[in-house]
Amino acid sequence: MPQLEIATFAPQIVWLFITFLAMYFLMAKVALPRIAQVLDERQTRIDDNLEKAAALKAEAEAAAAAYESSLAQARSKAQEEVKAVLDAANAEQAKRQDELSAKLNKELDAAEARIAQAKDKALANIKEVAGDVAKATVDKLSGVSVDDAAVQAAVAKAMEQN
Repeated sequence: MPQLEIATFAPQIVWLFITFLAMYFLMAKVALPRIAQVLDERQTRIDDNLEKAAALKAEAEAAAAAYESSLAQARSKAQEEVKAVLDAANAEQAKRQDELSAKLNKELDAAEARIAQAKDKALANIKEVAGDVAKATVDKLSGVSVDDAAVQAAVAKAMEQN
């Protein structure tokens, strides 16, 4: 093998050194700057994307906070409106109940008046009937005819005692 011959070691080392230096300068001046540039561009792009993502995240969080705030306001407004409607309905119900109560009280007073009239009429009829019965009883039992005024006075006196 020619690589292992000692006589050719010196030229091989010289050419190795020359090739190594040529490759080193070629890599240092051409390939590595391009690689560094690509890596820098990539890092810049990544940093920009991260900044955009952070900005979008902040915007999304702000939108979510605004949504939650508007949702809370909507709930609050809805509860207030429901309360207002319930208050109005309760007021209307109380008004109708008062009207119905007044109407029923008026009807109750009228019914009580009719009952009182009927009672007075019945009592008057009872006095007449009691007088007729007392007169008929006295006539049948004693055979004596009693005048109507005396019978009515006796019935009135007896009813006052009870």
